[in-house]
Amino acid sequence: MTALTVLTETGADRAALPLLWWLGPITAIVALFFAVLFYKQMMQKPEGNDKMKFIAQAVREGAMAYLSRQYRVVGIVFAILFIIFLVLSFFKLQNPIVPFAFLTGGLFSGLCGFFGMKAATNASARAAHAASKSLNSGLQVALRAGAVMGLVVVGFALLDITLWFLLLYFGFPVLFPNNFISLTANPLPQITAIMLSFGMGASTQALFARVGGGIYTKAADIGADLVGKVEANIPEDDPRNPATIADNVGDNVGDVAGMGADLYESYAGSILATSALGVAAVTLAGSGLIPGKTSLETGLIFITAPIVLAALGIVLSILAIYLVRTHDDASQSQLIASLSRGLNLSSLGIAVLSLPLLYVLGLPNWFAIWICVLAGLAVGLIIGKSTEYYTSHAFKPTQDIAEQAETSSATALIEGMAVGMESGGIPVAAVVIGIMVSYYVAGGVNNLLMGLFGVGIAAVGMLSTLGFTLATDAYGPIADNAGGNAEMAGLDRSVRQRTDELDAVGNTTAAIGKGFAIGSAALTSMALLAAYLEEIRLVLSELRHVDSLLVRGEMIPVMLMTMDNFMDFYNVSLLNPAVLAGLFTGAATAFFFSAMTMRAVGRAATGMVEEVRRQFREIEGILEGSGRPDYARCVAISTAAAQREMIAPAMVAIIIPVMVGIVFGIAGVLGLLAGALVTGLSLAITMSNAGGAWDNAKKYIEVGKFGGKGSPAHKAAVIGDTVGDPFKDTAGPSLNILIKLMTMVSVVFAGLVVAFGNGQGLIFMLFH
Repeated sequence: MTALTVLTETGADRAALPLLWWLGPITAIVALFFAVLFYKQMMQKPEGNDKMKFIAQAVREGAMAYLSRQYRVVGIVFAILFIIFLVLSFFKLQNPIVPFAFLTGGLFSGLCGFFGMKAATNASARAAHAASKSLNSGLQVALRAGAVMGLVVVGFALLDITLWFLLLYFGFPVLFPNNFISLTANPLPQITAIMLSFGMGASTQALFARVGGGIYTKAADIGADLVGKVEANIPEDDPRNPATIADNVGDNVGDVAGMGADLYESYAGSILATSALGVAAVTLAGSGLIPGKTSLETGLIFITAPIVLAALGIVLSILAIYLVRTHDDASQSQLIASLSRGLNLSSLGIAVLSLPLLYVLGLPNWFAIWICVLAGLAVGLIIGKSTEYYTSHAFKPTQDIAEQAETSSATALIEGMAVGMESGGIPVAAVVIGIMVSYYVAGGVNNLLMGLFGVGIAAVGMLSTLGFTLATDAYGPIADNAGGNAEMAGLDRSVRQRTDELDAVGNTTAAIGKGFAIGSAALTSMALLAAYLEEIRLVLSELRHVDSLLVRGEMIPVMLMTMDNFMDFYNVSLLNPAVLAGLFTGAATAFFFSAMTMRAVGRAATGMVEEVRRQFREIEGILEGSGRPDYARCVAISTAAAQREMIAPAMVAIIIPVMVGIVFGIAGVLGLLAGALVTGLSLAITMSNAGGAWDNAKKYIEVGKFGGKGSPAHKAAVIGDTVGDPFKDTAGPSLNILIKLMTMVSVVFAGLVVAFGNGQGLIFMLFH
C-alpha cells in the first residue's frame, strides 16, 4: 500500500496532486543547481594579488564570526519559543505540529543568509580583480555571485514548502494514522493553516538578521565615514581607517545575510498566505466550483496556482541572469538599463507564459487570476521605477539633494527628508490600485475570500522573479566591497572608478529590492488578515470543539461562518474601542520599533566613533601610513553591539500581538495589524528611499559634481549619508518584516487568544 492509496478513517482517498504542482520541487532543485554552478564559476576567477587576498580573508573571517554569534543568540530565542509552543500544544491551545514547522522556517531562512554571505565574501576581491580588466567583467562576477543568493532563497523556500506539504498530505496518513489531519476527508484547511507557522519561523529569523545586521553595518559605516572622511579627510575605504574592515564586513552581514533572510520570508509568506486563502475560498464556495471535482480536488488546484507562478519565475530568473551585459564606457543610467533588461524580460515572460499555465491548470477563473498576476507585476515595476527615480543620481531628486549640500548639511538633510516623504506617494497608490483591481477582478464581490486570493496571487506575481531581483540586490554590497578591496589594496584609480559606478547602481538596485519587499509585504499582509480569521475558525472547531456561535441572535455552525459572520461576532468596526485601541497600538508600534532600531545604531556608532578617534590619537604613525590600525577591535565592537541591541526590537514584534490579543481579543488584533500595515508601509518607503537618495547624492558629488571629494559639499553629503544609513539599512527594511511577523505571530498564537472568551478578550469578559 502506498501513500497515494491510503484511505483515511473517513473513507476518503488522498486525491492525486495536479501534474503542474510538481514543477515546484523540480524548479526548486534546478534553482539550487544553478546556485552551485554560479558559485563554482565565481570561485574559479582569480582573487588578485596577495594584499587583495589578505583583505578579503579578513572580511570573510569577520563576517562568519559575526554570523556564528548571531545564530547562537537566535538559536536560544528559537529554543525558548519552541518550548512555549510545545506547552501551548500540551494544553490544546495549538496544533502539535506547529513547533516543528516553526523551526524549519527559521532554519532555512538562516541557511539562505549563510550561503548568500559565503558567496558574497568570496566574490569581492574577485569582482575587484575583474573590474581591473573591464567594467563588464566586474559586473558579471558581482551579479553571478549575487545570483547565488537569489537562487538559494527561491530554491530553499519552494523546496521547503513543497516538502512540508507532501509530508502533511501523503505522509501523515501513513506515519500518524490517528492524527486529526489523517482523519479529515479534506485536510487542506488544516495543512495550510499549519504551514503558516513555517512563515513565522522565517519571519523571526529574518527580523533578527535584518536588525542585527543593520546595526552592525551602520555602526561601522558611520564610524568610518564621520571620523575618516569628515574629520581626518581621508578617502573612503582607506586602509588607515581602523573601521574599514568592519565596514566591509557589515555590508555582508546586513545587506546580504539580512536581506536574504528578509526576502526569503517575503517569498515564502506570499505563497503560504495565498494557498491558505485559495483553500478557504473553495471551502466557502462549496463543491460545485469546478464541475465534476470535489472540494479537495479543487483546493489542490488553487494551492498549485502560486507554486506554478513561483516555478515559472525561477526559470525566467535564471535566463535573465544570462542576459545582463554592459560596455566599458557605460553611464549609470546605461548600467541600470542593463540590469533592468533582465528584470523587464523576466517580468514579460511571467505575463505571457502564466496565462496558458493557469488555463492548463484548470482554474475556474483562470483569466481573472491572470489579470491579478499582471496587477502584481505592474505594482512591482511601478515601485521599482519610482524607487529608481527617487534614489538614483541619474535623476533630479537626488541631484537636488547634492545641490543643497553646497549650502549646508542641514539643507541637504531637509531636502532628503522631503524626497523620502514624497517618494511614498507613487508606491502607496500603486499598492492601493493593485489591491482593488486584484480583489474585484478575482470575484471579491461574490466571494470575499476569492477576492483576497486574487490579492495574494498579485503578491506572488510581484515576487515571482525574486531569483533575479535578489541577484541584482545582492550584487550591490559585493560591488561595494570590491571597491573597498581595490582602495585598500592600492589598485589603479580606474579600478576604483569602475567599482564606484557598479556600487552606485547597486544602491539603486538595493532600494528597488527593498521596494519590492515593502510592496509585497502590503499585499501579503492583506491576504494574511483573512488567513488569520481562517485560523480562528480552525482553532474554534478543532482545538476548542466549539460547534456554533451566536451571531445576531442566530446560532451559526463555525465551519459555515462567513467573514461577515466573524466580523459581526467579534464586532470588528471602528465604533468598537477594542479595534481603535488596536489601530493606534499598531501605528505606534511601527514608530516605536523604528526608534528602537535607530537608537541602537546610534549607541553602536558612538562606540565605533570613539574607538576610531582613539586609534588615530594613540597609535603612532597611523595617519602617515606607517602605523597599523587595530581592525579586529572595530569588528569586535560592531559584533558585540549588534548582538546586544537586536533582541529588544524583535521581542516587540512577538510580544505586542499576543498581549493585544489577550486583552482586546480578535477585534483588537485585527485593528493592530491594520494600523501596523498602513503606518509601517508608508514609513518604510520614506526611510528606505530617503537613505538611498542621501547615499547616491554623496556619490554624485564624488564623481566630480559640486566640487568633488573633500569639498564642503562632499562633507555635507557625508553627513546626509550618515543620517540615512540607519534609515535605509536598519529601520526601513526591518519594518516590512515587522508587519508580516506581527501577522504570523497572531496566526500562530490564535489558540491562546481564543482561550479568552472564544477570542473576545479579557476586556470583554470583564465587562460583559
